[in-house]
Amino acid sequence: MSTFQLVQGVIIGVVVLASLYVAFRKLLPKTSTRVLAGVSASLNHEGRSGVIRAIGKKVQPASATGSCGDGCGSCGTCGPAPVAHNDAQPLTFKTRR
Repeated sequence: MSTFQLVQGVIIGVVVLASLYVAFRKLLPKTSTRVLAGVSASLNHEGRSGVIRAIGKKVQPASATGSCGDGCGSCGTCGPAPVAHNDAQPLTFKTRR
């Protein structure tokens, strides 16, 4: 196996893993949040090195602020986000002359 083939295999592997990660986050957002929270909790323990703890904090998913004004719907009491109203204008048809 040549060096070129080894480097090519590593680059293709990194690209495939990155695309799987993006697809996982876009197609399964709740599952990916749970998985990332579990990974973050396992990495961010007392007794771990500072680098591992920093990775655990970096991987931790963003959480809702908890205020009722953010419209996250995580607690189930905020209700749906307000719907933006369009200022729709009716169509007017003009006859040809």
